[in-house]
Amino acid sequence: MPNINNALELLDRLNLIEKIDRIHHWRFEAAKVIEKYALLKKAVMLRVDCCDNLNVVANLIPSRDILYAYLGVNSDQELYSKLAEAINNPAKCSEDPFNEYYRESSRNLLTLPSLHYYERDAGRYFTSGIFIARDPDEEIYNASIHRLLVKDSRKGVARLVPRHLRNIVFSNRRRNSPTPVAICFSPHPLVVLGSALTPPYGFFEIEIANRLLGGGVTVCRTPIYNLPVPCECSHVIEGRFGLEDDEEGPFADALLTYDRVRKEPVFYVDKVYESKAGFPFYTILSGRDEHLILMGIGKEADIYNAVSKVVKKVVKVRLTHSSGGWLHAIISIVKSTDGDAKNAILAAMGAHPSIKIVTVVDSDIDPDDLSQVDWAIATRFQAHKDLIIVNNSRLSSLDPSSENGVGSKIGIDATAPLSYRDRFDRARIP
Repeated sequence: MPNINNALELLDRLNLIEKIDRIHHWRFEAAKVIEKYALLKKAVMLRVDCCDNLNVVANLIPSRDILYAYLGVNSDQELYSKLAEAINNPAKCSEDPFNEYYRESSRNLLTLPSLHYYERDAGRYFTSGIFIARDPDEEIYNASIHRLLVKDSRKGVARLVPRHLRNIVFSNRRRNSPTPVAICFSPHPLVVLGSALTPPYGFFEIEIANRLLGGGVTVCRTPIYNLPVPCECSHVIEGRFGLEDDEEGPFADALLTYDRVRKEPVFYVDKVYESKAGFPFYTILSGRDEHLILMGIGKEADIYNAVSKVVKKVVKVRLTHSSGGWLHAIISIVKSTDGDAKNAILAAMGAHPSIKIVTVVDSDIDPDDLSQVDWAIATRFQAHKDLIIVNNSRLSSLDPSSENGVGSKIGIDATAPLSYRDRFDRARIP
């Protein structure tokens, strides 16, 4: 059965995990160590003073190459294809009794590894929790990742973006009912990836992860609310979203700017359970590669598939690191007509509505090399004919320059005209 230890074993074989015995403080010190190894593209296992006898791990997906290794793919195209196949064909999970895998724990939100990451964050946060909830009317389950601000040992506030879980919570609120939720921590990284995807409502993300893993994911029904959670997590919290909101934020988000303070749903803890296998506790440092990969890779796949329908060939898609893996897409294509780049821009905007900038380049430009992209814009782009501006459009709430999530998008056609293409060739020494 796939679990976090499988990932740790792979990283250990590749010499990509550092194990540190020294105990670190939960306020800033642990985050600083995680950041150090994130920049080195390595995982890290450490100890934190708030939670005795519990190892904390981070950076389990420190690079795209490691994600490829988990998925058993060798290219972007294989990765995108595997994601699309899993979303379209989720695999039902087998079920086992909950008490075979978990026991009740005396830990709470303060004695689990909730960390204070960045200087102006509102306090201690959980960043890797997979929230599982049931539709109030149908046998439909949703799994999604949300940050949780700790208010006290049994109470937190979760940032719920306007998607499926928020809809479930407010559907229950209209009936004056709380929303039962299970929060799961530290399954196999591909279960985390599956939970970070945004399939249509009604597709259970844990079953999508099961397809990514080729089967083998087993779920257990929680004792209080009968919610299906992966059997091999480090910890599971059963609780409820109540009928009231409280302040959440600021919090350093994917762009390493501070997300604003909002009123968000309050979460109450009923029970905490721990794995009998003693798995380490997984956390995610926002704004670093792991966070950006988990958040953006599904959107890259969406953009690739959408643009592939309107141009001869898509060579590469990248949501740039500096845009939080979210706001700026660079797409290299093979054109058959001079209008292809404009169509690619519009297709990308439709596939990823939060996007702010789309830059399209020719196949001789590598989107991973921003100096090449800059060269293409400097030499192949003329604003009067190659710039698309879409005003009063939906943007991401992550963009601090937007006004309530509304603003302008731009598309940059930095491809060379086909009729006099040789004028734009890069000089090389043979």
